Amino acid sequence: MSDVPFGFRSADDPDEPDENRPDPAPGGAGSSGPQDPLSGLFGMLGGQGGPGGPGGPDLGALFQQLGQMLSWSGGPVNWDLANQSARQVVAAQGDRSVSGAERRDVEAAFRLADTWLDDATSFPATGGAPRTWSRAEWVDGTQAAWRDLVEPVAARVSEAMSSSLPPEMAQAAGPLVGMLQQVGVSMWGAQVGQSIGTLAGEVCGSTDIGVPLADGHPALLPANVRAFGEGLGIDERDVMLYLALREAAYLRLYGHAPWLRAHIISLIEEYARHVSVDTEAIESTMRDIDPQRPESLQEALEGGLFDVPTTPAQQAALERLELALALVEGWVDDAVTEATKDRMPSAVALRESVRRRRATGGPAEQTFATLVGLDLRPRRLREAAAFWAAVREARGPEGRDAVWAHPDLMPSADDLADPDAYLTRDEQLDVSALDDLGDAPASEDAPSDDDSPGSTG
Repeated sequence: MSDVPFGFRSADDPDEPDENRPDPAPGGAGSSGPQDPLSGLFGMLGGQGGPGGPGGPDLGALFQQLGQMLSWSGGPVNWDLANQSARQVVAAQGDRSVSGAERRDVEAAFRLADTWLDDATSFPATGGAPRTWSRAEWVDGTQAAWRDLVEPVAARVSEAMSSSLPPEMAQAAGPLVGMLQQVGVSMWGAQVGQSIGTLAGEVCGSTDIGVPLADGHPALLPANVRAFGEGLGIDERDVMLYLALREAAYLRLYGHAPWLRAHIISLIEEYARHVSVDTEAIESTMRDIDPQRPESLQEALEGGLFDVPTTPAQQAALERLELALALVEGWVDDAVTEATKDRMPSAVALRESVRRRRATGGPAEQTFATLVGLDLRPRRLREAAAFWAAVREARGPEGRDAVWAHPDLMPSADDLADPDAYLTRDEQLDVSALDDLGDAPASEDAPSDDDSPGSTG
């Protein structure tokens, strides 16, 4: 990976001659902003200008983009297009490579964060080397994780589209159906890329959505950390340290609850399994596509051809996913609060700033809503934090952390509403027995995660 992505010079070399600087990326500084590759393609199809002449399409660029769209065979999301879209958004926002001083500051913040967290949780540090990322590097470094989060829903939508078309309609539409599916793959790629690119301009690390995206390594984006701290009247070092504490706490939790990530992915997959497609709406939309107006295909796609209604089964899965993510965030909140107690007076204000950001629909919630359909409710986040604080006060950090030993021990939504009832429950599960069960070979009759008590929302 280049140390100076997207044509931006290094901050460590401010005097680099202009002739040595790479050309700016498309949509970067000095341009009119990022262009959605699909919009550009449909614009050329509709004769809306291009390098080939005013009012006439550039056939070379047209066929190149069309070929890229229709030749993708890597799954339900065109990740080449997604990466291109994300890069264009990041370049338009403005980006630069991180400096050596920034890298040293981030590494120092994580070293201190791990020292403080050792007193606040029984989970030891994961050992992953910290990452100091520009926005562009965040896009590249998190792409593999986004596949796990986005593809289950995209794959199910594509499958539902294919299987729900009446045979007579599929026969009459012929190649148009296949083209629509490929365009749908590209639409997913463009949408995902736009969302990821926008998120790269706002996230402070790799765990802002509640799931680590950096393959076991804590990460911070210095430019976004500074933006987060603007106007708070708090020392920049405190802001970076607080966000490093949150990032490191997430990594410790996921590192020592190895089932947790798979559990969250399974909830997304469960949501995807219940995707249903309104075939009548598809038929009506396809009838309105005018072969003489290529842009009518874009209008149909942007008008909701691939939108799917939320079914009751999907809503139940989303509520369970919301609960799981709220429990993760609540635990991190409590661990960081304990770590900063009597050490960082500004932590109270920083904690409230994080909560306000979540309560007003920050980038994490907006991205999940766009890509998965999930809206996190701030009430659950506060309830979860209060729940873990109550467990810690009653059982200590070790007792709080022991709840993550097995998914069957996870609290339900009712437990969040009444921590005292959870703590005074007469019958407690035997954690050692659950561990033995987890080591035993799975049988056909063994219950799945979907049947576990803690997975009911």
